[in-house]
Amino acid sequence: MSRSTPSKQQPLLVVDGDSFAHRAYHGLPKTIRRTGGKGAGAILGFANFLLKFYEAERPRAVLVGWDTLDEPTYRHEALPSYQAGREFEDDIVEQLDVLPAFVSACGFANAKAAGYEADDFLAAAVAKEEKRGGAAVVATGDRDAYQLASARTIILQPVKAGELARIGPAEVLQRYGVEPKQVPDFIALRGDASDRIPGALGVGPKTAAALLRRHGSLEALLKAGRFERQAKELRLYRSIATMDKSAPLPALRNQTPTWDRAAELAHGWGLNKLAERLVGLAEASQRRRSKT
Repeated sequence: MSRSTPSKQQPLLVVDGDSFAHRAYHGLPKTIRRTGGKGAGAILGFANFLLKFYEAERPRAVLVGWDTLDEPTYRHEALPSYQAGREFEDDIVEQLDVLPAFVSACGFANAKAAGYEADDFLAAAVAKEEKRGGAAVVATGDRDAYQLASARTIILQPVKAGELARIGPAEVLQRYGVEPKQVPDFIALRGDASDRIPGALGVGPKTAAALLRRHGSLEALLKAGRFERQAKELRLYRSIATMDKSAPLPALRNQTPTWDRAAELAHGWGLNKLAERLVGLAEASQRRRSKT
């Protein structure tokens, strides 16, 4: 992964915690356990992702956003089929509960609140960072985040074999055929099978992109008389696909990682190789500080 950001300044790194925890959980052996026989694959894999991102991006601060699994959002209430059928094993749920403690031990910030998804915290953090004139790198496996791409914000997305793609506005246009700001409209028209968003009848990705290139927006399409019978539903789908920039955030001041604290936590969990890596980061940070 090459080191490049939308600007020369240190970016804000925003991470979709659930996305990478689930990716780690399903990508590593379930035999990886921590003290007390509890699961550790999601913890270890997520930690490796987080440290990889940090070392590559050298951000000024890190925010990790989390879903709240036991509380519905307005999306679930507005569209009962939204994400229907998703069930998680107890092992991953337990690890998701303790992962924010690891993030905090590293000296980074968490965002989690009832009624919001991790996506919403990503959007809120990007909006806040861009407003202050900063740059952001958003790490997520969710393509809905393409709507956040801009001249100041890059989406960092896993592809295969550990590779990470850097997605800016040009890449969104190349992949979807629409501009980032059109992505919620695109999802509303095309639908999203993973989130159980039906989309417009008979409309696939190519047709959705062509319609938006011609008309500019879903609203313009509806005003032109297209999809009259589905207008209400399509507006709802667009609302559901739009990340909520008003999600509550913690303070996002510049951070100094506390690798030693994270190492202690990892050691207490019996994750000794992770603890050793964190000790190495702590020692390297100390050497850099002693030279300045």
